[in-house]
Amino acid sequence: MSESPNGNVTSQTTDGVTTISFFHPAQNSLPADLLSRLASEIEKSGKSPDTRVIVLKSEGERTFCAGASFDELLQIRDKESGTQFFSGFVNVINACRKSEKIIIARVQGKAVGGGVGLAAAADYCIATEAASVKLSELAIGIGPFVISPAVIRKIGLPAFSQLTIRAADFQTAQWAKEKGLYNEVYADIPALDEAVDALAARLASYHPDALAGLKEILWEGTEDWDQVLAERAAISGELVLSEFTQQALNNFLTGKR
Repeated sequence: MSESPNGNVTSQTTDGVTTISFFHPAQNSLPADLLSRLASEIEKSGKSPDTRVIVLKSEGERTFCAGASFDELLQIRDKESGTQFFSGFVNVINACRKSEKIIIARVQGKAVGGGVGLAAAADYCIATEAASVKLSELAIGIGPFVISPAVIRKIGLPAFSQLTIRAADFQTAQWAKEKGLYNEVYADIPALDEAVDALAARLASYHPDALAGLKEILWEGTEDWDQVLAERAAISGELVLSEFTQQALNNFLTGKR
């Protein structure tokens, strides 16, 4: 378990199922420190012989993940710092991609920006009806460049275009299921947890080598993502310095948007 003023990351393994949970008081947003610890826990669990399947979840009921921490984005003063911040999302996505273990995302509420990226980086995603999705990056002067390969891989370019261009609008959980981001959608959190627990237990009973082989197949064609995502982080790291983006972030935090 890891703790800091910027939120918590916890990890617990029971009967081959490792549950990695994150929390941040600002709607489970992701500052750099929390991103680093989340990537570390995913990497560690992926290498652990005690882990056969990983469940990725967040705490609370209303929001799965609000994406990047706007407070931290406002503190970025140079391109290097910006690239370093967005590299935190790169590291989490790549940790999911490279893990030998199947990752189930439990999405109990809204997913925004990087939260959509987290859901897309999982191998299987189970959500509730309340888990609407939005890519708001364009509205604040940046784009979902780092997470776009993961999201497009799941929902395709047309749906990604809709989600990106309609940056101010949430799409429903059923829309996300129809497009392939979510595999299953349930009415409420108790039903969600029952489904997640049942699937995780079933997967943990399967042959580990078969699961590892399936993981390789699921991620075929992504071998260049180390370079691709690093380049995308640099683009976002530069854009976040713009006057437009800094003003948009300030407007959002002061309630003007």
